[in-house]
Amino acid sequence: MNTKQLKSFSGRAILMSIMFACGFLISITNVMSAKLQPLQKHRDSTKIIVDLIGKNHYRKKPLNNDLSATIFKRFLENMDPNRNIFHAKDVRSFEQYRWKLDDYLKKADLSPAYEMYNLFRKRVDERAAYALSLLNQPFKFNVDESYQFDRSEAPWAKNKANLDKLWYKRVKNDYLSLKLSGKKSDKEIRKTLRKRYERLARRNQQSKSEDVYQLFINAYTLSIEPHTSYFSPRTSEDFKIHMSLSLEGIGAALGIDNEHTVIRRIIPGGPADLSGKLYKTDKIVAVGQGKSGKLIDVVGWRLDDVVRKIRGPKGTVLRLQILPKGLIGSPIKTITLVRNKIKLQDQAAKQTIIKIGKGKRQRKIGVITIPTFYLDFDAQFRGDSDYRSTTRDVLAIIKNLKRKKVDGILIDLRSNGGGSLREATTLTGLFIRTGPVVQIRNYMGAIEMQRDNDPVEAYTGPLAVLVDRGSASASEIFAGAIQDYKRGIIIGESTFGKGTVQTLIDLNRYRYRNLRQRSVDKSSLKVLLGKNKNANKLGQLKLTIAQFFRVNGESTQHRGIVPDVKLPSMFGVDDQGESSFKNALPWDKISPTRYYKNRMALSSLKSIRSQHVKRLKSDVGFKYFNMLANIFKNTKDQKSVSLLESKRKKERESRESKRLLSENKMRASLGMKAIKKNHKRDDDEEEVTAKILLNEAVIILADFINVDKQAQAIVKAQ
Repeated sequence: MNTKQLKSFSGRAILMSIMFACGFLISITNVMSAKLQPLQKHRDSTKIIVDLIGKNHYRKKPLNNDLSATIFKRFLENMDPNRNIFHAKDVRSFEQYRWKLDDYLKKADLSPAYEMYNLFRKRVDERAAYALSLLNQPFKFNVDESYQFDRSEAPWAKNKANLDKLWYKRVKNDYLSLKLSGKKSDKEIRKTLRKRYERLARRNQQSKSEDVYQLFINAYTLSIEPHTSYFSPRTSEDFKIHMSLSLEGIGAALGIDNEHTVIRRIIPGGPADLSGKLYKTDKIVAVGQGKSGKLIDVVGWRLDDVVRKIRGPKGTVLRLQILPKGLIGSPIKTITLVRNKIKLQDQAAKQTIIKIGKGKRQRKIGVITIPTFYLDFDAQFRGDSDYRSTTRDVLAIIKNLKRKKVDGILIDLRSNGGGSLREATTLTGLFIRTGPVVQIRNYMGAIEMQRDNDPVEAYTGPLAVLVDRGSASASEIFAGAIQDYKRGIIIGESTFGKGTVQTLIDLNRYRYRNLRQRSVDKSSLKVLLGKNKNANKLGQLKLTIAQFFRVNGESTQHRGIVPDVKLPSMFGVDDQGESSFKNALPWDKISPTRYYKNRMALSSLKSIRSQHVKRLKSDVGFKYFNMLANIFKNTKDQKSVSLLESKRKKERESRESKRLLSENKMRASLGMKAIKKNHKRDDDEEEVTAKILLNEAVIILADFINVDKQAQAIVKAQ
C-alpha cells in the first residue's frame, strides 16, 4: 500500500485515520466530559503485542530508552501533527515520559498515554471556543499576510496568545478558500464553517478509550517498522472488507492529508477507475447521496466515517466535491459515481496493440496491463478448471498476441501494488526456462526459495516491463527477476521498495490460549472474557515476519527496482515509497542463488538511453509533462498561502494560463483542436501524462528491437 501506494489500507493509513480523528477534534464548550481511561482489554492486548513483537518480529529492535524516545515523539506528533493544539509548556510537561515509555509498556501501564491525550482534549476545547468566536467578526482580505498551513516542523507556539494568532489565520484561510471555490455568500460561508467546527467539536467529546489506545499502541508498533500495526476490532472489520474485494463503493483507497480525506490509490476495475473522473491525490471536500442529496462537508472528519459515507449498496448514486490534485486555490469540482462491486474480472490483465514507426521500421508492440497479482483461491479450491489467475490470463493474452505477430511485448505494472506471491512466481515462469524467482528470509534467519519448475517458455521474444513508484511487492519480485535474468528491459521510475512479508494475528486467540494454559476453568473463563464478546475483542496485529531477496541476493526493500531506462516522474520520490519512512528496514543483501542469464544481451541499452534523452529534450508531450510536474512539485513544497485575495486569484490565473498554453502546444503537435480558458477537459491530466509515458515506453522497446536486429545482422555478416 502506495504511499499515492500503500498507498492503501496499510498500518500507516490506519494510524493516520486515528491521528486525524484525534488531531483536529474540537468542542464548542469548555466543559470536559469524563476523562478517558484504559480498559482491561487494552492492558491484555499490550502484554500480547509486546511479547509477539519481541519474539517474532523480523527486526530485532529492543524495547529500551531509545525506542521510548521515538514512541514519545511519534505519539505527540500524531496527536498534534500540525503543532497548533499544544503549546510549549504542555510539551515540556510531557518530557518526564520521553525515556520511560518502554518501562510502562513492559508493565502494560498505559496511564502516560491517557494523561497526555486527556490534556490534548482540553486544549482542543480551548481552540474550539476561539475558532467559533471568530465567525462572529468580519475578515479583511486586502491585508498582505500569509497562513502557514504546514507547521509540522515549526516550533511549538509559546503560549495561548500565539496559538490564537495561528488559529485566526487558519479560520481566515478556511473562509477565503470557500469564497474562492464559489461560495460567494458571506452567510453561506459562515454557516459552512460553523457546522464544520461544531461537528469536529462533537467528535472530540465522542472520542473513546479505543481511539486513544489504537493511536498510542501504533506509535509503538510503527516506531519499530512501518508495516507493523495494531487494528482495533472496528478497524479489523474494515480491513476484512478491504481485503475481500467485495466492497460496494467507488473503488478508491483513502487516507488523510492535513484536514482532508485524500485519494491514495484508485483500485482497477472500480467505479472511480472506470469513470475517469477521480485520481490519486484528489481531496474530498464533501459527500452527497443520490443525484440531488445534500452535499455534506467532510473536512475534518474521521477517515473511517468518511469511508462509511462513501460506501453503499451497489447501483446507488454518490456525489463528491473534489479539490483536484489537492492544489491550493484550484476550483472545486463535483463528480457523480454509481457504486458497484469491485470484481476480480474487472482487475484482470488486459491487452492492447500499439504501432510505432513507418514502413519497414514499423513495430507492433503488444501491451499487457496487469493491475494486480490475483488468484481466485475459492474457485481453485473447488477444483474449477477455469479459475481466474494472473498467469492464466496473461498466458491466453500472449497466445493471442503471438497470433497477431507482435514484434515485442510490454508488461505494464504501473500502480500495481502486488498481491499473490505465487502468481508473481508463475508469471515469471512464462518468460524464463526454469529457476529460482525470489528468496525469502524469515525472522529466524532461515531462507526459503520460490522457484519456477516449468521448463516451457510462453514467450521468448523482446520484452520490457513498465513500472512506477506505485509498483510494489509482487510487482517488484517479477520485475526484479526479469532484470536479474536479463530477460527484458525495465522502464520507468524506481519502484516502491516494499520488500517485507506480513502476517495477521488475531489477539483474541492468544488471550484465550494464555488463559487456558493457566488452567482457568470454563466458567471462570467466561467471567474473565466477559458476557459481551464483542466488547472484549482485542483486535489484530499485523506483524512483519520476513523479507524478500532477489535471486542476485539484493533486497527489493527500501531501494525498490531501479529501471534500466528511467522515465521522468510526475510526483517525485522523496515523500513516496518505502524510503520515505524514517524507520523502514534498510536495504540488505544475502548470497545470490544459482540462476542462468538469458541469451538476450542488453549491451544496446546505451544507444537506447541516448535516443530516449533526445526525445525528453524535444518532445512537446514531455514539455507538457514537465510543466505539470513542476506545478505539482511547487504545490507540494508550499507550506504557506497568501491571505491576500487578489494575490491568491492572480496566482491561480497565472498557473492556469501556463497550463493552458502548454496543453495547446501539445494538442497542436497531435493535430488536435486548441481549447479555451475554462474548457471542460475530456481527458484528465493524469490520464494524458500516463499515455505520454506509455507511448515513450513502447518507443523504447521498439528502439531496442531495431538496435538488436542491427546487431544480429552485423554478427551474421561477419
